[in-house]
Amino acid sequence: MFLGTYTPRLDDKGRLILPAKFRGQLATGLVMTKGQERCLFVFPVGEFRRMHDQLRQAPVTSRQARDYLRVFLASAHDEVPDKQGRLSIPAGLRGYAGLDRDVAVIGVGSRVEIWDAAAWESYLEEQTPSYAETAEEVIPGAF
Repeated sequence: MFLGTYTPRLDDKGRLILPAKFRGQLATGLVMTKGQERCLFVFPVGEFRRMHDQLRQAPVTSRQARDYLRVFLASAHDEVPDKQGRLSIPAGLRGYAGLDRDVAVIGVGSRVEIWDAAAWESYLEEQTPSYAETAEEVIPGAF
């Protein structure tokens, strides 16, 4: 499970050093793609396959499903981090997420998200007031 928030920096070549806690789960390979709210999703290969299998269940007759699959899969990039735990983020994905230098890498359970640091802080500030209010709706009976 991926947990926590980390604030590494991109180097001049668009590479990110993965947080040490995430490296073991991603060392054999990962897939990154466009996420919602202008962040990047990073999945271990096995989790990406599971997601893909779920997405394949959507009816081909659904335009919304076709549109989502196109964006999700066409922007996907598979990668194996180097021995130092560095991950190269393609220019197109960096542009989509507005990644320049300062980034936030967050654990979201089964995936990692990469955000522009300022965008993450803004998102977090915006979401914090409603966090307690949505707990019952998102996970009924847990609290």
